[in-house]
Amino acid sequence: MLTLTEAQYPNSIKDTYLKQYCDAISAGEIIAGQELTSLLSRLITELSDDSKYIYDTIEAHFRIEFIETFCKHSKKPFYGKPFILELWEKAFIEVIYSYLGPDGFRRFKKVILLIARKNGKSTLCAAIAFTELMLGEGGSDIVCSSNDDPQADIIYQEINNMRRMFDRKNRRTIKNQRWIKNKFNDSRIYKLSDRTKNKEGRNVALAVLDESHEMKNNVIAVSIEQSQSTLDDPLFINISSEGFVNDGYLDEETAYARKVNNGEHEDKSLLAWFYTQDSEAEVWQEPASRQKSNPNLGITKKINYIERQITKAQEVKSHKIFVLAKDFNIKQNNVSAWFSRDEVQNENVYDIKDFAGCICLGAVDLSETTDLTVAKILMMRKGDTQKYIYQKYFIPEAKADRKEDRVDYMEWARKGLLDIHPGNEVDQGKVADWFVKKVYKELKIRFWKIGYDKWYSADFVRCMERYGFSGGYDEADTLERVGMNRYVLSTPMRMYEADIKGKLINSNQNPIDMWCTENTSIKVFGDGLMMPVKVNDEANRRIDGCVADIILETIFNRHRTEFLALLK
Repeated sequence: MLTLTEAQYPNSIKDTYLKQYCDAISAGEIIAGQELTSLLSRLITELSDDSKYIYDTIEAHFRIEFIETFCKHSKKPFYGKPFILELWEKAFIEVIYSYLGPDGFRRFKKVILLIARKNGKSTLCAAIAFTELMLGEGGSDIVCSSNDDPQADIIYQEINNMRRMFDRKNRRTIKNQRWIKNKFNDSRIYKLSDRTKNKEGRNVALAVLDESHEMKNNVIAVSIEQSQSTLDDPLFINISSEGFVNDGYLDEETAYARKVNNGEHEDKSLLAWFYTQDSEAEVWQEPASRQKSNPNLGITKKINYIERQITKAQEVKSHKIFVLAKDFNIKQNNVSAWFSRDEVQNENVYDIKDFAGCICLGAVDLSETTDLTVAKILMMRKGDTQKYIYQKYFIPEAKADRKEDRVDYMEWARKGLLDIHPGNEVDQGKVADWFVKKVYKELKIRFWKIGYDKWYSADFVRCMERYGFSGGYDEADTLERVGMNRYVLSTPMRMYEADIKGKLINSNQNPIDMWCTENTSIKVFGDGLMMPVKVNDEANRRIDGCVADIILETIFNRHRTEFLALLK
């Protein structure tokens, strides 16, 4: 809660949107997080105590009036309606343009707006950029930037939509394939992304960098900042929600910004305006707190939408990760396991001999040297939703005594769960032998499809072909490739998660399976798709058994109808 008294406000901001915003937060009409309220308090205190700063709202209010008079929405459900700014948006614009240094130029040259998705950040910055095109100094270059061209194009096209509704006959502005231009002052707007050639050599007065959470490095940002080095009053606005790239550009920027906001580092030119939650717990327990990261909740972002997302997130781990990052700006990474031990444990057991004469699906996760290799089959019974998993693990002799893995491979080998192969690598011919000699000949279980990752699989495929299995190039083949990417694995991973939580994966209490599953985390991408990864990227955590389960789910999903029809 912001707790400034009336006496603490300097005269220069008595009739400003900044004060109105602070008053609304203090009165509880708007709920804001600690990071934002601390910033607002510091902005006001520095105006009171540090006379070198001036708060002059003329330029800011001129731009706000232009936006609300001439900028219109181009998207449903607000299409064609005037862009009436919310109080937080007015305060945000006002602080950027009103907070002046002793030289008369804007104090803030770089702005970071961290805000959850669907809160109108792209439309807001499109309006700011278009206003700068029409009202700013002549000869200005204005950049719409992002990690890739389609993302950079979002704000660029929104600017063009505003331009078309403002200037329908192209009397003041013009657009070609390269830029949007103000005919009267020669200012122009263009796009810049990672794919843009010759990023240097520009003279950028205003840059908007959208969705910087996807950027792994600072190449684009550095190019923009260098292009602004000759200007007295440049502006660089970085807008984003949280994302899933660890140690990327946004992580570096927010870590630095928090040091500035916390007083650990001095950078008077940076404005870090963060809409964040104070804890994860309040997301689930205090619905009103969700406004902290969503200032447009109930306006551009529907409350029932958030409630639906919360309901699903409480059941599906991958969705939880996505929602916490994108809807509540809570940074997510792979430090936590996909499943808890209680979820992984399944007390059900079975006798493999009972499946003699049945048909199965198979999967292998093959390794080059250090990781485990695992072969698995999936069996089911008609009218039974359980998926029965039978498996064999393999490891090179040179790796079997790895103390850093903190497991006893030798003990597993003595129990018959693991085969240790001489030398530094697993003999893939022995993996093929397990499928044919153990499963097919000894247990009398027939194969419908066997999924495999193409990496390190050439020897395995050749060995299986020698046994008469077709090699994964045609729909009729027994061996079937499974691409190890998020586009292929995301749906099977969601199925697998539901099966694990529903206790439908019966691995006969195999301890290696349990260990691999507990070692698995998930990496969620900006498009909501995901991949299995090791918890905290720790090399000693083996996830091969879990990956093989996901390959089985992939094959099951592809051939569900035919496979279920063959069950006894």
